[in-house]
Amino acid sequence: MEEILNKIYEMTAISNIVADPRFLIMYALAFILLYLGIKKQYEPLLLVPIAFGVLIANFPGGDMGVTQAAEDGTIKLINGEMVNIWEMSLPQIAHELGIMNFIYYLLIKTGFLPPIIFMGVGALTDFGPMLRNLKLAIFGAGAQFGIFAVLLVASQFFTMREAASLAIIGGADGPTAIFTTIKLAPHLLGPIAIAAYSYMALVPVIIPLVVKLTCTKKELSINMKEQDKLYPSKTEIKNMRVLKILFPIVTTTVVAILVPSAVALVGMLMFGNLVKEIGANTSRLFDAASNGIMNAATIFLGLSVGATMTVDAFLNLTTIGIVIGGFFAFGLSIFGGIMLVKITNLFSKKKINPLIGATGLSAVPMASRVANEIALKYDSRNHVLNYCMSSNVAGVIGSAVAAGILISFLG
Repeated sequence: MEEILNKIYEMTAISNIVADPRFLIMYALAFILLYLGIKKQYEPLLLVPIAFGVLIANFPGGDMGVTQAAEDGTIKLINGEMVNIWEMSLPQIAHELGIMNFIYYLLIKTGFLPPIIFMGVGALTDFGPMLRNLKLAIFGAGAQFGIFAVLLVASQFFTMREAASLAIIGGADGPTAIFTTIKLAPHLLGPIAIAAYSYMALVPVIIPLVVKLTCTKKELSINMKEQDKLYPSKTEIKNMRVLKILFPIVTTTVVAILVPSAVALVGMLMFGNLVKEIGANTSRLFDAASNGIMNAATIFLGLSVGATMTVDAFLNLTTIGIVIGGFFAFGLSIFGGIMLVKITNLFSKKKINPLIGATGLSAVPMASRVANEIALKYDSRNHVLNYCMSSNVAGVIGSAVAAGILISFLG
């Protein structure tokens, strides 16, 4: 009887958890992320799959955790044998390393899913507000300040490739952070993805904090509609539909010429937007890009990225540095956008609400909604949502271009 009970005990994961209590920390992290996604509704479409991926990856014996290969491609199998992952077939990976490694090396490591998600994002994005207020799009570039500021500091503690992967968190764009990390520092994919999506989920907390520290009540009370009446735009858009169709084509062409390494993200973003704007003739493509394909990609991306967060990969000083550095990158990006607005206001008669600079992040449309709520607290008539969307959607392009620049120099 004792032997039977002993075998039952060994069959469970309890003995391994008792031997290594660090697993309990990972379960706590998974539960916290699930709470934020389910109860607080912070980016639930991504945070819930990632959190569940963290959970299932950390049950000993489940073989659901992703095993990261070394830079030369070598990986350790369960039996202790060292093999080159790139010499293994996909069925071998699934058999030897488990289904989650199969998904990771097929869809994530190849860089396949981030551009696919960008295509879906493009299909769901309306660039109309930006095109109507094109001057405000510049603040989407200003908000990339955090990326390059943290890159300089992080390079003192990490390699340049690792520092760049950390710094891109400041773009507030999960797929961009994942794509950049895959190219430059794949061994850091787990903690960087978790930090990127966690801070995106905390946009309702971080933006108000930075705004409170940097903006005055007078600045936050600037009413953009009143400014438009005082200083009306001299540019009139006669055919918005044509402009919306031309925009993704022209943007892709310009980016492809100037920053070719950003085409994988920007090109797919603009393709998704193009099939949306064409209308009825491409409605089936739009529906596929924005629904079925995007939803499936999101599920696989979230689960497999979460599964990279194993005990050994997460609980170390490098991860702590990424979490701290990512926070500063995120905060400094918001700060950079706000400061660019303040500088612009010094030389312009038409004043701009700093909240528009604070939304130069790629977290669409959450950042704009948060900024609009802040503006309404100071003036119940001051709806800045459409103005904020101008810099917000520009931030999506800006973060992708910034990623392309980093990959070009360091890849």
